Amino acid sequence: MSRVIRWLSTTAGEVRLGPESARLYHLFKATDINLERVNQKSEFILTQLNNHLAEGEWLELGHPTIADVAVFPYIALANDGKISLEPYAHVQAWIERLKHLPGFIGMIGIEEPARV
Repeated sequence: MSRVIRWLSTTAGEVRLGPESARLYHLFKATDINLERVNQKSEFILTQLNNHLAEGEWLELGHPTIADVAVFPYIALANDGKISLEPYAHVQAWIERLKHLPGFIGMIGIEEPARV
């Protein structure tokens, strides 16, 4: 449980100060955001996340948890903040795994996968 809580904290910290803030800046013209700092924080958390996911398919416990659900939206929407996910293959694969979970519902910017 402590490992899951760590990711919940990461969502409220690094993800919020990185990809989420970049999205606020670019989509909603938030003027009180230091874009250089936001880009640095985004690169940091995406690198950490990518390295972590190189070791397994899910953030913790070997299966999807609330940690994956909490981290997912702002990472999956990083392009809205002009943060490229291209350098982060493990993050991209994780996003696709989440989108293929039973019951996944897409939203603007996060399309549902084609169901066969």
